[in-house]
Amino acid sequence: MAFLQSGPVQTALLLSAAAGLLCGALGVFTVLRGQAFAGHALADVSSAGGAGALLFGISPLLGFLLFGIAGVGALELLQPRRAAARDEAAGILLGAGLGVTALLLHFCLTGHGASGAAQAVMFGAMFSAPPGTALWASGLAGLCLLGLVLIARPLLLATFDAELALVAKLPVRALGFAFLALLALGVTLAAMTIGAILATALLIGPAASALRLAGSPLRAVLLSMGLGLAACWGGVVLAYASYGWIPGRTWPVSFFIVALLFLFHEAARWGRRA
Repeated sequence: MAFLQSGPVQTALLLSAAAGLLCGALGVFTVLRGQAFAGHALADVSSAGGAGALLFGISPLLGFLLFGIAGVGALELLQPRRAAARDEAAGILLGAGLGVTALLLHFCLTGHGASGAAQAVMFGAMFSAPPGTALWASGLAGLCLLGLVLIARPLLLATFDAELALVAKLPVRALGFAFLALLALGVTLAAMTIGAILATALLIGPAASALRLAGSPLRAVLLSMGLGLAACWGGVVLAYASYGWIPGRTWPVSFFIVALLFLFHEAARWGRRA
């Protein structure tokens, strides 16, 4: 089959699978903890790393990761004690990330003539990613999933009853920081897959659908991972097929992934009512 024999398609399938599975798992905890806006802010900060990687000619994965982890440190420093003010900290970080991204993309356009730089960072460039990047991303996603498994139970307790977690002498603050680090890695892969602007959709979409249907956090995580993978692979298939729809024009894979996530969410909403 020509589809599976294509090198760019293989890279896109591997990279999107890593992002879809990891974001599907992380998204459930993100929704339960009310940290969707923090995830969005981290995605925008990581986009500055992607722009920097294009500017200096280094690995896109490395650029996204470095700025994503730096974003976790900044968010931890800005994180107030009051829960009501946490969105303010995330908003400050989001604005800073977008500002740095705009500056670096400007340098890319004026100094290197990289006309596709903005599109690659903001809307993803799976099909043009180096094959080695997909392999590293898959390994990173596997390690992150392992880390999430290790902290899942105490993290759930801290999420649902922080006071009880403190009584049980759980390191609530350390658990929160560890989850933020995993979240940064997840949205980094999502930003590389469908772009920084749409990365939050891959983080929240599958989780929101799964939480409507599943009866427990574990089932929600498994269902969310399945939905994330289905949306990513379905998007790759549809984007590849779109080459023959309109002569000389193609449809972006990020559009199809987000469209499928929206359809999954609507199906889950109506399924819940039935």
